[in-house]
Amino acid sequence: GAGKVEDNVVENPWRPHTELHAYMPGLGEAEPFLDPDQLDLCKQLSENYDVISSEYEALLEERFDRKGNDRFQSVTSMNYEAGWKTMVLFYNGHRIKDFPYHLCPVTTKIMESVPIAGRIAGFNRQQPQSGIPLHSDGNNMWLTCQMGIKVPPTITNEAGEDVPSAHIRVGPETRHWEEGQCLLYDTTYEHETFNAHPTEERVVLHVDFFNTLKMTPLEIKVLQYIYDMREQFMKAEGVAKVGAQVL
Repeated sequence: GAGKVEDNVVENPWRPHTELHAYMPGLGEAEPFLDPDQLDLCKQLSENYDVISSEYEALLEERFDRKGNDRFQSVTSMNYEAGWKTMVLFYNGHRIKDFPYHLCPVTTKIMESVPIAGRIAGFNRQQPQSGIPLHSDGNNMWLTCQMGIKVPPTITNEAGEDVPSAHIRVGPETRHWEEGQCLLYDTTYEHETFNAHPTEERVVLHVDFFNTLKMTPLEIKVLQYIYDMREQFMKAEGVAKVGAQVL
């Protein structure tokens, strides 16, 4: 409940504390964007950008599974109207049955080097002239890393200036994706995205993972167990569903 949430969270106007549903106290100060150089994950992704980009293109060639289902899905209700679809490589930290991992071995190996959290991880496509509406994700134990795979070119604004076409705002800060560069951020802050380019989509590799900068390996292992039990319960109850065919 809100009574257990620390004052520095409650008093932060950019972190909607009433939307928190999973909270670990004692993780210290937070910030909207973090320095990606702190994490080997970000270093490995950037160093292997060319290979990962090629693996993404290979996956595009195999985007339909053997039943004819598109591997790109709207994985939350918010996505359906927001022009955002994901090719899910991992759900709740584990691999997806029958996914063609042989087409993306480097991407898979690097992603599995971190404790992937209880959401989705994969390639996100944002259609032209669309964006994710303002929201927050209510779990302070997770961080999000996104690396630019395909970033649309600049556009000209009303003042005649060339400006980046795709942006993400987290709390009071706005950043722009660059191909081969990572953004690392905390989604307990309100955040939103938009791709203003008229014709070209924006593609990023998206990884949600447990906050290895603040949490101990034992804490992460316990939380992974809890989320695995939760998923098994939801499957047994027949309520687990992410997109059309993830589970």
